[in-house]
Amino acid sequence: MVSLSVAIVTYAPNLPLLTQVLAQLEQALRHAGQRGALTEARLILVDNGPGSGWREPLQQVLNTAAESTPFELLSGHGNVGYGAGHNLALQRSAADLHLILNPDVLLEEEALSAGLAFLAAHPEVGLVAPAAWNPAGQRQYLCKRYPTVLDLALRGFAPTWLQRQFQARLDRYELRDQTGDLPLWDPPIVSGCFMLGRRAALAQVGGFRPEYFLYFEDFDLSLRLAAVTRLAYAPQVRIVHWGGHAARKGIRHIGLFLRAAMLFFRRHGWRWW
Repeated sequence: MVSLSVAIVTYAPNLPLLTQVLAQLEQALRHAGQRGALTEARLILVDNGPGSGWREPLQQVLNTAAESTPFELLSGHGNVGYGAGHNLALQRSAADLHLILNPDVLLEEEALSAGLAFLAAHPEVGLVAPAAWNPAGQRQYLCKRYPTVLDLALRGFAPTWLQRQFQARLDRYELRDQTGDLPLWDPPIVSGCFMLGRRAALAQVGGFRPEYFLYFEDFDLSLRLAAVTRLAYAPQVRIVHWGGHAARKGIRHIGLFLRAAMLFFRRHGWRWW
């Protein structure tokens, strides 16, 4: 008997994309249920705004796309940040497993079945990261080594011609030679766009640290989870991810990124190059 809670935090989401995300989540949940991997599922959608006008359109999307999955919409708390929003959902869950899911991540139909099977086969694993592609079909690398300041600067802000000069270094940072078609045990960092984990392990470390607000909360959580459980990359869990690229989202996002990076390095240790 395995139960699952799914948490999605939104801030001015693309509603057509979110509708597709929820529809494919429904398919993945149905697939897992039909194969006996899942007995109960519940969706918690956390509305971080902006403002109070998003509750009604989000409720309509849920009514349309979450046809057979019980759901709860949390709103009215304002923009508390990505991590704090997810903590609100985690606090309302009593499920065995918990999925942290971005509102721009599309699950393949068998993704949850594969992730649940992986966790069932490996009880020592507390968190699973997926194989990911962008909408154009290009591979994304969600597992990473511990970052250096140079890695982040090159990856986030350097022009393409300069990134090419450091391609081997960036490939190493993204663990490209290790995250292919075989599982990878204990990647140092995994992405927060899709985290399928044991709720008890997430609760044990207190969920996300809310002071990050946006960016690096997944880096921080990965390191803290690794102290109490194992992380694993499972290539049979497949997703399509639309997001990323903080530097392309404007000066405010760059400021949030830099602030969160400083918090992360101050807490876990600076590495410059």
